[in-house]
Amino acid sequence: MRNAKIVLRDLGSIFEVAGGVMLLPLVVVVVFDEFYLMKPFLGMALGVLAAGALLRFAFRRAGDTELKHAMVCAALSWLLLALVSATPFACCGMSFLDAFFEAMSGWTGTGLTMILEPSKLPKTLQFWRSLMQWVGGVGVIVLMLSVLARPGTASYHLYVSEAREEKIKPSVVSTVRTIWWIYLGFTLVGVPLLWLCGMPLWAAINHTMTGISTGGFSVVKGSIGAYDNIRVELALLPIMILGALPFLIHYKVLSGELKAFFKDVQCRWLFFLIFVLLLPLLLEVAGVPPLSALSSLSALSAWASSLSAAFRESIFQLVSGLTCTGFQTANICSWTPGAKLILAAAMLVGGAAGSTAGGIKLLRAAVVFSSLRWSFRRMLLPKTAVTYFRLGERALDEKEASRILMEVCFVTLLWFLFLLVGVIVLSHVAPPPFDISDVVFEVVSAQSNVGLSTGLASPHLHYLGKIVIIFNMWVGRLEIIPVLMLLRALVRGFEPW
Repeated sequence: MRNAKIVLRDLGSIFEVAGGVMLLPLVVVVVFDEFYLMKPFLGMALGVLAAGALLRFAFRRAGDTELKHAMVCAALSWLLLALVSATPFACCGMSFLDAFFEAMSGWTGTGLTMILEPSKLPKTLQFWRSLMQWVGGVGVIVLMLSVLARPGTASYHLYVSEAREEKIKPSVVSTVRTIWWIYLGFTLVGVPLLWLCGMPLWAAINHTMTGISTGGFSVVKGSIGAYDNIRVELALLPIMILGALPFLIHYKVLSGELKAFFKDVQCRWLFFLIFVLLLPLLLEVAGVPPLSALSSLSALSAWASSLSAAFRESIFQLVSGLTCTGFQTANICSWTPGAKLILAAAMLVGGAAGSTAGGIKLLRAAVVFSSLRWSFRRMLLPKTAVTYFRLGERALDEKEASRILMEVCFVTLLWFLFLLVGVIVLSHVAPPPFDISDVVFEVVSAQSNVGLSTGLASPHLHYLGKIVIIFNMWVGRLEIIPVLMLLRALVRGFEPW
C-alpha cells in the first residue's frame, strides 16, 4: 500500500491547487450576474479542495515520491480533473459524456468541442473553458509545484511526469515559477493586442488565453473565421508561435540573449517546416492554375484572387496546426484529402518540447532527421572512422546518440500505435460523408492536442467515437508513458513495483 499512499498524497496536493483554480470562475459569475451557476462551480471547487486536503493530510507521511509514483499520479490527476470539471457543463444540459469530452479537451489543450454555439454559452462557462486550457497549457502539476513548493527530487519527478524536462533555473520550483511569470506576461500583452486589432474585449481575453496555451477554444461559432479580420489573424500568428516555442528560449531572449532564438534547433525547425509545407498546402487548397489562365488576363486575375484567399487560409491553418493551437479560419471539411493529410502531418509533428504545444514534438523530428544524415554518413565512411551525431549545436558520441535515438523511436512507435487504434475505432463509427482522410485528420488532431476539425467530432458522433477521442486526447497530452504506467499499476497492482 505504500505506493498507493504516495500517489494519493500527491494527488491531494494537485486537487488542492486545482480546487483553487475552480474558484476563479466565481468572479465571472458575479460580474455577469450569472448566479444560477454559483452552486455548481462552488460545489465543484469545495469538493475538490476538501478531497485534496483530506488525501494530503491522511497520507502526509507516505514517503518520498519516485518517478513511477509521479507518472501514475499525473495520468490519474488529468483523468479525474476532467471528470470533475465536466460538472458545470452537465448541470447546464449537456450529456455527461459530452461534458467529459469538453472538459478533457479543455485541460489537455486540444480544442475539439461538443458545443455547436459557443457564443450562446453563459460567460462563466466560456471563461471556464478558456481557464482550463490556460492552466492545462503549462500543466496543473507545474502550477501545483509553483504554489506548494516541494524541494528535492520529488519536485523533479512530478515535473518530468507532465512531459517536461527543461530547467530554466537551478531548482525545479524556481523554474516553474519563472515559467508562470513568462506565461502570464505573454497573456497580458496578447489581450490588448487583439483588442486593438478589432476583437471585442471579452473575446480578446478568452482567445489570448486559448492562443498562448495553444488550446484553441473559441467563444464564437466558426472560431477565428467568424471575425473575418485579417488584422486579428496576423496578431494571432505570433501569439500561437510564442506558445509553441520552449519557455527556456523565451527566458534567454527576455534576458537579452537574442542569439538563443536562432541557435535553438526547435525554433529553426518550426520555421523550416512552415516554409516547406506552405507551398504544397497552398497548391492543394488553391489548385494549380487552369490552362485558360495562361492565355486569358481575366482568368489569370480570377485565379490570382483565389490564390490570395487560399494563401491567407493556408498560412493561418498551417501555423495553427503546427503549433497545435487549433484556431480555425477555413472550412477544412471542404479541403482536398491531400490538403488534410499535409495539415495532419504538421499536427503530428507539433510544437517544441518545453512549450505548451502537443504533437510528437519538433525535437524528436529533428532527432529522426539528424539520425538519417548520421546513418548515411556512416555508410559512406570507413568502419574505423569516428563520426559524431549532431543535434543543433551539440555533437554526441555514438553511445549517447544511440540512447537518444532509442528513446525517440520508442515514444514515436507508441504514438503511432495509439493513433492506429483511434483511426480503426473511429473509422467504424464515422457517419457519411466523412472518409478515411477525415478520420485520420480528427484522430491526429485529438492525440496531438490540436483541435482543428473537419466536423467529425460533434454531439452527433457515436458514443464510441467520443470515447476513443477522449482517450487519444488524454494519451497525447501525457505523451503516453504515464498512461501506460497507470494501466500497469491497475492491472498488476501497486505491490510489488
